Amino acid sequence: MKKAFRRIHLWLSVPFGLIITVICLSGAALVFEDEVMELCRHDLYYVEKAGGAPLPVEHLIGKVAETLPDSVTVTGVSISSDAERAYQVSLSKPRRASIYVDQYTGEVKGRNERAPFFLTMFRLHRWLMDSMKPGDGVFWGKMIVGVSTLMFVFVLISGAVIWWPRTKKVLKNSLKITVNKGWRRFWYGLHVAGGMYALVFLLIMALTGLTWSFSWYRTGFYKVFGAEMKQEGHGKERKGRTSYACWQQVYEELKARNADYRLITISDGSAGVSFTVSFERFGNQRASDRYTFNPGNGEITGTALYKDADASGKIRGWIYSMHVGSWGGIVTRIMAFIAALLGGTLPLTGYYLWMRRIGRA
Repeated sequence: MKKAFRRIHLWLSVPFGLIITVICLSGAALVFEDEVMELCRHDLYYVEKAGGAPLPVEHLIGKVAETLPDSVTVTGVSISSDAERAYQVSLSKPRRASIYVDQYTGEVKGRNERAPFFLTMFRLHRWLMDSMKPGDGVFWGKMIVGVSTLMFVFVLISGAVIWWPRTKKVLKNSLKITVNKGWRRFWYGLHVAGGMYALVFLLIMALTGLTWSFSWYRTGFYKVFGAEMKQEGHGKERKGRTSYACWQQVYEELKARNADYRLITISDGSAGVSFTVSFERFGNQRASDRYTFNPGNGEITGTALYKDADASGKIRGWIYSMHVGSWGGIVTRIMAFIAALLGGTLPLTGYYLWMRRIGRA
């Protein structure tokens, strides 16, 4: 049986190996994007805490609005529990655009823009630098990434079957990476032992990553965990002006209700659409308790706690958190980073060992 799995392992690794390397290494580069950006642009994300209280939200929004063209409006504000973290003000366009503002002085600090390096890494990771063509054509970059990731799952499983030791002594030796017995032994150890150490994380990242590549897979994945797909649009066109007068009041009330909050986000979908506030939770990075409020007087009119949500309301956040390794905090993120790096080396070391074998034949 192992002979058959060796063939599967080889036949799938050779054509898809380099693509898998690109996907893994670009993914590793994205794990600590936020930390790198905050280190490089500390002045954008953080402020000097003044002696007094922060300015009212509506005042800060007014300061931001003065810098915007008529076609762009403020759609939300995110307030961290860290008093030295600048307020993040969301904009109507372009998609996911936002501006940071000093809550103590009202100074508009600058736009939240993805660095060119990380933007390139993201496009490599998701689409191999491809972009969706107008019309209903095939999104080839996305398709190739999806197929390669699916093949990677079979490569990992077949590799585990090939590796499976028969005795404890063999198990112990197969998990060693030696550095003093020549390059071939080192690359072999890195390929075999490195692959086994990273196996679980790589499988998790591959299986969750496939939900972004194929709708049929995403639907099946949701069903396995007892969840239903929810269609989410990008929001409706806003009609009329948004009232920010009660946002400070809403923030103060939710802050009082949730003393252990990490982030409060207040947003206005459109006239008549619910307003939401979210808090990050440990585990599912995107978990949130959601509230609706009356835009006229700021009264909280509805509450939907994350702990009471069904599987359909939780699974998307869990998929993301498992994929990027954030579900267990900094420890699992470091482990995910190392696993992604090892995943990127597996095809390269595999090619080396394969070519050595061909050369001897």
